[in-house]
Amino acid sequence: MNITYDVRFWDVRRNASSKTPSYEARWKVGPKPKSKTFRTKALAESFLSSLRQAAKKGEGFDIASGLPASMLTPEASGPTFFEFAQSHVLRRWRTSAARTRETDAYALITLLPALVADVPNRPEPEDLRGALRAHALLPEDRRAALTVEQEAALRWLERASTPLSELGEAAKLRLALDAISVTFAGKIAGANTVRRKRAVLHHLLEQAVEQKVFASNPLDEIKWTAPKAVTVIDPRTVVNPAQARRLLDAVAKIGRKRGTRLRALFACVYYAALRPEEAADLREKNCTLPESGWGLIILERARPQGTKRWTDSGETHESRRLKHRADKETREIPIPPVLVAILREHIEAHGVAKDGRLFRTETGGSYSSSAYSYVWQAARKAALAPAQVASSLGARPYDLRHAAVSLWLNAGVPAPEVAKRAGHSVDVLLRVYAKCIDGQQDHINGKINDALE
Repeated sequence: MNITYDVRFWDVRRNASSKTPSYEARWKVGPKPKSKTFRTKALAESFLSSLRQAAKKGEGFDIASGLPASMLTPEASGPTFFEFAQSHVLRRWRTSAARTRETDAYALITLLPALVADVPNRPEPEDLRGALRAHALLPEDRRAALTVEQEAALRWLERASTPLSELGEAAKLRLALDAISVTFAGKIAGANTVRRKRAVLHHLLEQAVEQKVFASNPLDEIKWTAPKAVTVIDPRTVVNPAQARRLLDAVAKIGRKRGTRLRALFACVYYAALRPEEAADLREKNCTLPESGWGLIILERARPQGTKRWTDSGETHESRRLKHRADKETREIPIPPVLVAILREHIEAHGVAKDGRLFRTETGGSYSSSAYSYVWQAARKAALAPAQVASSLGARPYDLRHAAVSLWLNAGVPAPEVAKRAGHSVDVLLRVYAKCIDGQQDHINGKINDALE
């Protein structure tokens, strides 16, 4: 609740726009003009008199409702945006993945400091963000101790936070949209970042609609164009089969042991189009590896990397269901003989973890994304020409997956089968990889020529 003692009153006036006689009590609380309509002038003057008496007694007035503290009810003031955001995060915690929790929190870390009243002693941005990140947007049993500055910042936010009901106003929502459009450093934010944060705000307001705070989602009424995000794969990132083989051979030579342990992981990303997080949780029981011919991988789980404060286990990596799939749903991927041979060699040379995982560090842990990215960048420098290293060709390990899907499509594998193996829907597959499907332009141009002639 935002309290102010800056209150002004005006005389009651006749409501000229009403067909039946009515009267308006008018006053101003802080920067916000307020009014309330009554059927008779006496009722309006009586209400205004109650407000004046409360002001004379030194009562603070709630900026959102315009009422003095003695006249407020829980329904009149309602929750602040900060209070509602906290309950929103906790409500979604149990059913959300670690990365979803982190996405929600970082959107709110942007929004909460922007949706506040002009309350004195605003804290430093770093203290406010730190208090939200490590304490306020986490369940109680996960909250870290706060510094003196962070405690003061959190108390200030509790006082200054905008009432949730005010997010029905276009001006407030435009403040929110302006906030998510820039980074903490004040630079223009990336299109995907802006879209993710807007989605979090939209979902939060949908929850407010469910709780009858709003009749409909007020964000839908704002004329605002989201920045255009790139949703298709850049063909320049896609390596060809010869380049992929050179890169995998180079990986094995990086470091004393790390490269040899990671070669088979990268091979799974290229030859089976696994996501890195899926390869990280691949187990021996998931693999059928015959001595000759094609094998089979039946994916059951993925092992994404997250921040410890957002995971269920409190560890950086944790096993979860496959992306876009129900719990215990699997995905079957036939794998070519070359990958079968690489996996057999890997298991013979390095064995498996106690839980059956194929890829782990010497101490049994999971490789961090920074560790395998370091190996990948070193392999690029060893396997590619300097101009290629400077380009976007195979810039990330994930680009091996794009190369795999592009190869399958260009080889003439039907889109539904490619989508099934890669874990995509067909419409997403064709939209994302549209620019990577080569070899059709000449055929299409020929058809056009035939029609013209």
